[in-house]
Amino acid sequence: MNKPTGIDPRGPRFGATITAVLLLVTVFISIPLATAPIDTEAPGYVLLVVLSAIFLWGAVGGVQQSPYGLFFAKFVRPRLKAPEFVESPAGPTFSQAVGFIVTITGVLLYLVGIPAAVPVAAAVAFVAAFLNAAFGYCLGCEIYLLFAKRGITFGLEKAGTPRTTRVGSDHNI
Repeated sequence: MNKPTGIDPRGPRFGATITAVLLLVTVFISIPLATAPIDTEAPGYVLLVVLSAIFLWGAVGGVQQSPYGLFFAKFVRPRLKAPEFVESPAGPTFSQAVGFIVTITGVLLYLVGIPAAVPVAAAVAFVAAFLNAAFGYCLGCEIYLLFAKRGITFGLEKAGTPRTTRVGSDHNI
């Protein structure tokens, strides 16, 4: 039996938990920005910029190479039992790109004078991160699958990497 290729699905969920917490903090500390003059040193704005950069890192480098993915692989994963299944990193990586698009939109709209964009973008991204963290429902992955079913994979599918494979079996889910 060959060792299945793919990622431990608990890794992206771990990252989503950290992201959800940080986005919720961003929402609450950036609410006052919605009615204040533009301030690029405001903590809510700065935190959204940092989260945008983390999303970009995960989208460009792959979800396994994001800061949360690296932390999970080094410190969390070794303490867990083997996963029941592995999944392709394509969906979670695409999700990082969606997160980047949402958060960078908030950043850019804030810079052009729409102060409410920061808390709104953070709230939208929070909903997606929370769904993954709390329920294991990856909204970005579902969007990716809609494209993948039509043959559009954005170059994310790697040869030999199944979408999802149960450990100990030869079938894809």
